[in-house]
Amino acid sequence: MAIIKNNSWLMLFVLFTCFSLKSHVSFGADTVSANQSLSGDQTIVSKGGVFAFGFFNPAPGKSSNYYIGMWYNKVSERTIVWVANREQPVSDRFSSVLRISDGNLVLFNESQLPIWSTNLTATSRRSVEAVLLDEGNLVLRDLSNNLSKPLWQSFDHPAHTWIPGMKLTFNKRNNVSQLITSWKNKENPAPGLFSLERAPDGSNQYVMLWNRSEQYWSSGPWDENAKIFSMVPEMNQNYIYNFSYVSNENESYFTYNVKDSTYTSRAFMDVSGQDKQMNWLPLPTNSWFLFWSQPRQQCEVYALCGQFSTCNQQTERFCSCLKGFQQKSVSDWNLEDYSGGCVRKTPLQCENISPANRKSDQFFQYSNMKLPKHPQSVAVGGIRECETHCMNNCSCTAYAYKDNACSIWVGSFVGLQQLQGGGDIIYIKLAASEFESPKNKKGVVIGGVVGSVAVVALIGLIMLVYLGRRKTATVTTKTVEGSLVAFAYKDLQTATKNFSKKLGGGGFGSVFKGVLPNSSLIAVKKLESWSQGEKQFRTEVSTIGNIQHVNLVRLLGFCSELVGCWSTISCQTVL
Repeated sequence: MAIIKNNSWLMLFVLFTCFSLKSHVSFGADTVSANQSLSGDQTIVSKGGVFAFGFFNPAPGKSSNYYIGMWYNKVSERTIVWVANREQPVSDRFSSVLRISDGNLVLFNESQLPIWSTNLTATSRRSVEAVLLDEGNLVLRDLSNNLSKPLWQSFDHPAHTWIPGMKLTFNKRNNVSQLITSWKNKENPAPGLFSLERAPDGSNQYVMLWNRSEQYWSSGPWDENAKIFSMVPEMNQNYIYNFSYVSNENESYFTYNVKDSTYTSRAFMDVSGQDKQMNWLPLPTNSWFLFWSQPRQQCEVYALCGQFSTCNQQTERFCSCLKGFQQKSVSDWNLEDYSGGCVRKTPLQCENISPANRKSDQFFQYSNMKLPKHPQSVAVGGIRECETHCMNNCSCTAYAYKDNACSIWVGSFVGLQQLQGGGDIIYIKLAASEFESPKNKKGVVIGGVVGSVAVVALIGLIMLVYLGRRKTATVTTKTVEGSLVAFAYKDLQTATKNFSKKLGGGGFGSVFKGVLPNSSLIAVKKLESWSQGEKQFRTEVSTIGNIQHVNLVRLLGFCSELVGCWSTISCQTVL
């Protein structure tokens, strides 16, 4: 009896297993048939084991969102190349299911609601199946018809990766270009800002990168004889890829393959806005190797850092908020999604309806900048009129004056870039409180801390402010006007390392950090122009030097020399 009983349990187990295999895909299969489904941790694997397909979590331990997609099966680092439900994740992969329904491949969520489909015209076909091919193409086909022509294929609906063998197409029938679109961030495969596509008009055979409607890189025209793009110098006789261009009455497209079939390679739109080509290096490295990226400079990606920010190619984190602004979403920035940009810490006075605050807004100067795109031109007589125009327009957030032309930016702006040399000057409108010095905070160098700076600025001076305990300076000086000291211009150049460490500035000049030979910290304000004579200059210096207040830093001295750096403009400095 015990033997019979044990056999009965064995038969029951076998029957249960057969039933499960009939209703679900077994591991290792490459097909989802009409009577099968995919759920939980089940996967299908292409015939040669190159690709796998199933549910995945892009941020294990951080997110409960699951997606169904495709990845390299023989690569130890899970690398997703295609996602079906990019914008509609599921929260329970065991209750969600992918199956054939009415001739379509359909994903049902945990509530059994359809959230993704191949979206073909519904039919009563019962011989439809989905198969994963070794080239990374998920194909829906009708077994009763010619298998060489798929009903639907993932190659026609790319996500963020351009796999070898996939077409980058311009459809001549509906004038639509195929897009390869970045993830929103490293943990969210939803479509991001950046895309790769054929020239939208189908002409010139270009490949372009876009931030929505703004193009920021082009491959250059295709050379049919050399089989290269003119703006991609990596494409030479030793290039490891074969590119080809095809055009017919229905479409034109580019495609490529790897010359050495043992290479595992992919091109993809990164969340950084760069198009990257990477190759997998097996043992001992077991990692992806960057073959090339376009554009080469990260800051060339349009609007990478979002509004009210600046991009600096020389810093570890390229993006930073402008003075007076802060990150709109710290969590997004930590995921390298800077698209939200920055927001003001303090509203402008012109936006403040409270009559109690009567301080005027001011401008902070940034030098060596690549200016934002899409400014508005204003007809003015000079830089002061340009500044006044922006100040009187509450919607104006910045201005620049270059080549006797005034440019202003109304509302938010993007694309501001910090250069290492050259470039232009831009003035950012900030609330007056952003220029105030912290009380009782010693040893901090801040431009514009003296209450009479506004007066000095109006007469076009260079100002030097003493910030440490005063000691005898071993520089060329002469005591004048009571306790004020006359400094030599060359000594100020030495102290500030030729005015290289900029702390800030405003509409009338810039502030630089300096160190005297006795290690005292100083701040030098160097103005762009002046209009007073020597006698009036010294009178102003004397007046400013006599101002004493607990919240003001003491004025140390000045410089007044004729220097060649400004031609015939007198170089005047207050210390």
